[in-house]
Amino acid sequence: MRTFLILLGKELRAFFQSPVAWVVLALFMAITGVSFSASISFLREKPSEFSIVRWTFFPQWFWYYYFFLFPLITMRLFAEEQRQGTLESLLTAPVRTWQVLMAKFTSALIFYIVLWLPGLLYFGLLNWIMKGQVEIPPGALIGSYTIILFSGIFHLAMGCLASAFTKNQIIAAILAFALMLLHFLAGYFLMYISQNNPDQLRPFIDQAVTVRHMDYFTMGLIDSRALVYYLSGTAFLLTATHQVLEYRRWKA
Repeated sequence: MRTFLILLGKELRAFFQSPVAWVVLALFMAITGVSFSASISFLREKPSEFSIVRWTFFPQWFWYYYFFLFPLITMRLFAEEQRQGTLESLLTAPVRTWQVLMAKFTSALIFYIVLWLPGLLYFGLLNWIMKGQVEIPPGALIGSYTIILFSGIFHLAMGCLASAFTKNQIIAAILAFALMLLHFLAGYFLMYISQNNPDQLRPFIDQAVTVRHMDYFTMGLIDSRALVYYLSGTAFLLTATHQVLEYRRWKA
C-alpha cells in the first residue's frame, strides 16, 4: 500500500504541475460554463418539461466536449513514459505492475473528478441568484453526477489501454477517442435494430447504451445495472492494460 501511495503521489504531481493540465481545466470550465449558460437561455425562451439539470447534461452539445476530455487526460499516462524510455525502468523496479497501473489510473480519476466539481458551483450560484425560485431537482443532480462518475471511470480505463499500446501521445489520444466513439455508436446501432425487436432487446439496451444511461440518470432514475455494467467494463479494460504492461515488463 505504501508503494502504491508513493506512486500515486508522483502521478498526481505530474498532473497538477503540468501546465497542460491547468489549460485543460480552464478550457473545460469555460466550455461547461457556456453550456450551462446556453441551457439557461433555452429555458428562458420557452417552457420545458425538463429541468435545468437535464438540459445541462443531456443536450446534444454535451457529447461534443465529453468525449474529447478523456483522450486529453489519458494520452500521456503510459505513452509519455514509453517515449522517454522510463516505463521499462519503472516496470523492472521492485514494484508490482498493478501498482503502477492503479496509481496512474487513480491519478487520472482524481483529476477527472476535480474537473467536474466546479460545475456544482453553477447550480449553487443559480439557486442563490434566483433566491431558490428555480427548480434544481436533487435527485436529478445526484443521478447526473453519478453517471458522469461511473461512465468516466469506464472511459478512463479505455484511455489507459490506448496509452499502453503506443509511445506517441497523439496516437494514444486518437485510439482512445476511436474506442469511445465506437462504443457510443454501437449503442445507437443497438437502439436502431431494437425497433424491430423492442421486447427482446430493450433490457439489454437499457444496460449497455450510454445515451440511455444519461437519459435515465439525468431524470433522477438511478439504475444499479448501469453502474455494474461500467464497473465490469472497467475491470476488463484494466485487466487488458495489465496484460499489455506485463508483456512489456517481461520483454524489458
